[in-house]
Amino acid sequence: MYLSFFGLNEKPFSITPDPRYLYLSERHAEALAHLLYGVSEAGGFVQLTGEVGTGKTTIVRSLLGQIPKNAEIALILNPRMTAPEFMLTICEELGIGLPDRAVASLKDLVDILNHYLLRAHADGRRVVLLVDEAQNLDATVLEQVRLLTNLETPTQKLLQIILIGQPELREMLGRPELRQLAQRITGRYHLDPLSAGETAAYVRHRLRVAGATTDILTPGALAEVYRQSGGIPRLINVICDRALLGAYTQDRHRVTPAIVRHSASEVFGRRVAPRWLPWAAGAGGALVAVLAGIALWQVGAFDRLGAQAATGAGGSATAALPATDVTDVTGAAGGSDPAGGAAPSATAGDTAAAAAAGTAALTSLLSSGATDTDTAFAGLFALWGTAYTRGEGDGCAQAELAGLQCITQRGSIAQLRLYDRPAILALGDDQGGTHHVVLVALDDDSARIDVGGSVHTIGIAELARYWFGDFILLWRPLAMPVRALTPGMAGETVRQLRLRLEQLARATPGAAAGAGADASDRYDASLVRLVEAFQRARHLDVDGVAGLQTQLALDAALPAPGTPRLVNAAPREG
Repeated sequence: MYLSFFGLNEKPFSITPDPRYLYLSERHAEALAHLLYGVSEAGGFVQLTGEVGTGKTTIVRSLLGQIPKNAEIALILNPRMTAPEFMLTICEELGIGLPDRAVASLKDLVDILNHYLLRAHADGRRVVLLVDEAQNLDATVLEQVRLLTNLETPTQKLLQIILIGQPELREMLGRPELRQLAQRITGRYHLDPLSAGETAAYVRHRLRVAGATTDILTPGALAEVYRQSGGIPRLINVICDRALLGAYTQDRHRVTPAIVRHSASEVFGRRVAPRWLPWAAGAGGALVAVLAGIALWQVGAFDRLGAQAATGAGGSATAALPATDVTDVTGAAGGSDPAGGAAPSATAGDTAAAAAAGTAALTSLLSSGATDTDTAFAGLFALWGTAYTRGEGDGCAQAELAGLQCITQRGSIAQLRLYDRPAILALGDDQGGTHHVVLVALDDDSARIDVGGSVHTIGIAELARYWFGDFILLWRPLAMPVRALTPGMAGETVRQLRLRLEQLARATPGAAAGAGADASDRYDASLVRLVEAFQRARHLDVDGVAGLQTQLALDAALPAPGTPRLVNAAPREG
């Protein structure tokens, strides 16, 4: 969804273990070197452990792409099986033919494997057993794994075994009953999470592989990714993928820390607070305590002064205080200024200013206005100068009768900007309800929405929180029904497409009319180039085909008179 928006060729943060995206931090490079050593050198066991999501399986995939030509790999990804099943799987991975009688016999399976290993050794081939998720091995299977290391010649082990698993594998091999197996491990390596610097480099690396030419995440966003993920690559991928989608829906080409926190909240299913919030809460508590102490001290001071005035020689309470203090206290308590006039009500003034300049809370708007589909269609039709009649077919059917095309899609704020047409948005509230409002205008940071006939301004970030991309818009195409225009087609619609693209390319409103008589009506190579240039300029998929999105974007670039606009909408108050 967001690939063309950010100029990417593919999704950079897929959680599948693609070796092309392997980022070799210092620890990852050492881990891969340990595995390559285990494949190329004789020995008993090599053990690689790491927390969930640290990149173990990705390293395995990279290893498989670098194995020597004389090595054979038996890869077991799910070792939850019995000892006979484990042996059978090894034989199947190595392509060993088995007689029917041997399938159920553990002894026959071991003998057949031993003969195969001896032939491989004689031919100069190395056989490696690689077990992923090895922490799931049953105790009986682990014992069988140990026995496999007894398959040897007088000078060399016939089978190299590499165990890869989570930290529980280390604990399991540390048990007293498995000490014989643990003693045969010749190499141990634990894969730690990435550091803050490595996390930033990891994110940039994956974005570059996917085709990014600029830094999409700000330095603060990269720091927030590390804080939320703890340097675990899998969590980094999930958070960054969601952050790119969040930035796309908000029409932002740079991912900010706030977007990362919001994405992490969705990933973890809980609210994620900014890093400074605990410090601010602590500082706020300390400040409250200090202010409370000052207030108590002041109350005590006034009490003491009052007592002194009451017991003084013929003095009044006010005489014991300086004149300036009397004025301040009277003004604060009695509401008058030193000149005797009434003090202005700061609270009422501030509230009025905030109501005039601030944005309305979306949650309260949705609960207070009419947000059914009919009301939304009526508002959208009004922008087009067309009447909508309740109960006479759905909105899209009525739009066709008025010569308008109804488009129902899932997209982003950036897509709506591109189409530049008012749209009905489907918003979801915190209680799971659905509300339909009309988006009537957009600027850089805010949007105006029509809720039941009343227009309000809200922030785009607040809108994105409740909108998940579903929208309906109307437009007036050159011909109905709308169909994709492809190379090889001919006709008046193709000629109009050429004229509009040439007009836009020359940026001269009257130029196309003069050349209209000579414009070709065939979708030839020159028109393909015009379409591709337009698609490239509008960040659309560059395929040379004038499909629905290309036609919508072209109609937005050259709107007919009287067409309602979204980005350049006239101000309207509610």
